[in-house]
Amino acid sequence: MSSKSELKNHHGIEPDWRSGRRWRYGEVPTCWTPWLFDTGSLTQRLRQASGGEFRVALLSSGWQRPMACERRLLSMGVRDVALVRQVHLLCRGEVKVYARTVIPIASLTGANRSLAHLGGRPLGERLFRDKSMRRHEVQVARIERRHRVYDWALATLPLKCKTLWGRRSLFELNGKPLLVSEIYLPPPLPQTGPAFMANARVSLRGEWR
Repeated sequence: MSSKSELKNHHGIEPDWRSGRRWRYGEVPTCWTPWLFDTGSLTQRLRQASGGEFRVALLSSGWQRPMACERRLLSMGVRDVALVRQVHLLCRGEVKVYARTVIPIASLTGANRSLAHLGGRPLGERLFRDKSMRRHEVQVARIERRHRVYDWALATLPLKCKTLWGRRSLFELNGKPLLVSEIYLPPPLPQTGPAFMANARVSLRGEWR
């Protein structure tokens, strides 16, 4: 993990993150809707879709000033810093998701201190097995080349495409907030079983108009 002397302030155009209720049916490609609106653990779904051939590749973990849209959601000040962890999630050796986690310093206390030392372990397993975990609504965005996060998602990858789709959720763990953003890389993985589709349908009914 990098030191505070290596703080970075990221600029650039930010995606238009919108609540699921603000996306009309048909605006989001149907191949992505089960993944974007599923309410279960993404780690578990990726394990199922890959037949267990799943792993996390740590890209970076260090102290940064989050993007403005992240600060607003986390109620952070302009000069506040957070632990920012960036990973690729691989299924059968292929990168399928870029995930970015922003954890304010104030959230890394008590039992949450272990979040600073995940390394290559999946965050999802830690979140979904904790009984204190609370997840706020899913926000969805269309990610285009002009957005900074587009470059982060495809870092080190030869893949280029016009549009990516992503989601983010504010979580609370032991009453402390953290923000998790997940950008999906094409092609989409097969939908995995009736439980997966049931979760997606519940979310679609509850969050789409």
